[in-house]
Amino acid sequence: MRDCPECGGPVEARFHYCPWCSTPQRRKLVEFFRPHEELESDDGKALRVSRYFGSTEAERHVRFSVWNETGSAEAAVSLDDEEAQRLAEFILTHPSSPPGRPRLLETVLALAGGSRRR
Repeated sequence: MRDCPECGGPVEARFHYCPWCSTPQRRKLVEFFRPHEELESDDGKALRVSRYFGSTEAERHVRFSVWNETGSAEAAVSLDDEEAQRLAEFILTHPSSPPGRPRLLETVLALAGGSRRR
């Protein structure tokens, strides 16, 4: 059991709100993401991302969970702020499709400082 940070009353861990003063015990943002439409293996699933806020480092984290069509979480993992930032940078800095491979002739010409004539 923990104490409510607002009123100091005892609050069981299973409660999301203080039973004495109604203060939320955790602050978070939640967003659901649909799976890729072309991947049949992900039909009926969703990705839930929760961003937890708090006064301690342990309270501040990002939690990813995979939900199935029955509304149950199949798997979950939490990232600290540093790893969550690294994930965001990874997604933002890598294009949705890799650049095409240069053709051998173009590579050789580029290394030689020449250009292809037509």
